[in-house]
Amino acid sequence: MHAKRALPVLFLVMFLVMVGFGIIIPVLPFYAEEIGASPTQLGLLMAVYSVMQLLFAPMWGRISDRIGRKPVMIIGIAGLALSFFLMALSTELWMLFVARIIGGFLSSANMPTVMAYVADITSEEDRGKGMGIIGAAVGLGFILGPAIGGIFSKTSLSMPFYVAGFSSLITVFLVVIILKESLSERDDQTKAEKKSLRQVFSSPISILYFLQLFVSLSLAGLEATFAYFAAQKAGLGTVKLGYIFMIMGLAGAIVQGGLVGRLTKRFGEGFVIQIGIFVSAIGFWLILFVNSFATAAIFLTIFGIGNGVIRPAVSALLTKKSTTGHGSTTGLLSSFDSLGRIIGPPLGGWLFSVSIGLPYISGIALSIIALVLYQVYRTQTNKMKQVML
Repeated sequence: MHAKRALPVLFLVMFLVMVGFGIIIPVLPFYAEEIGASPTQLGLLMAVYSVMQLLFAPMWGRISDRIGRKPVMIIGIAGLALSFFLMALSTELWMLFVARIIGGFLSSANMPTVMAYVADITSEEDRGKGMGIIGAAVGLGFILGPAIGGIFSKTSLSMPFYVAGFSSLITVFLVVIILKESLSERDDQTKAEKKSLRQVFSSPISILYFLQLFVSLSLAGLEATFAYFAAQKAGLGTVKLGYIFMIMGLAGAIVQGGLVGRLTKRFGEGFVIQIGIFVSAIGFWLILFVNSFATAAIFLTIFGIGNGVIRPAVSALLTKKSTTGHGSTTGLLSSFDSLGRIIGPPLGGWLFSVSIGLPYISGIALSIIALVLYQVYRTQTNKMKQVML
């Protein structure tokens, strides 16, 4: 399937998947509470999903290298639909946990497989553009989802889960009917020798996975604490915070969809990764000076734009440089992303309890570590090139 025809379909698929995922975000805490969950159990309910993603994303990536992207995508999205319907029907807490575990296990197939599909159908020159378009779809879906969830929750708390389930089913039909298999187009890529994790982590490319981990860690720490921070510093309530995250998400999505491709084409992925980290570090620093709705919106948007360009550029660079199949590469990247999202919120919460500015100061420190890691990656890659010459 040609990239020009496939990318809009993949954009729509990832957008609908993320709308479905986002719909339940504002509702799940109240839904779980109604069933009898304590705050700790709610935390576990949120975490168990990310843990399943961490454990199984690499497996689905490898399976998609073997049997093709399309069947794995269908499994992932259908699994998401199943988990939403199971949540809607849950009357006991254990049922919610089962639904989240099934959802995390099966839907961990989605992101790596879509990213691998993009890598299959794009030239190396256009890889950054393709990854940016998928990043924009994820961002936009994540903005609209919670808003839709909030609207439908007025009918009943279970209604958003049904809506999310049907949204996922529509996405499955889209994939079945419109999307063609991408593997045959790049057979030489997918027949790349299967390497063990030890071999992957002994090459310079492994540094990029850890770079993504630090970026995810800093973002998750911010997401977990910013509501409390903005309430204390600027007296902002939930409605205004919703608008702020919406503005940040929109700006990030526009930059990912329109700018990442042009910048990577002109300057290369490495430049975009470094600029992204630098801008998000400035965003973290500016957030310390939030004192109103306007400053919160502007500073968080600066952070969001910087943070938003990093993942597509890292994905593009990894799929270009890796000698394993695209699915294995994107699966492992999703795993590191999930690890950051698991560790980030409790770490951010703890830092916030020590001092309210600490999660953002640590965000600057994590950004500096990520920049150093990129320099190490570049140095090691140059050394290897010289040895080969």
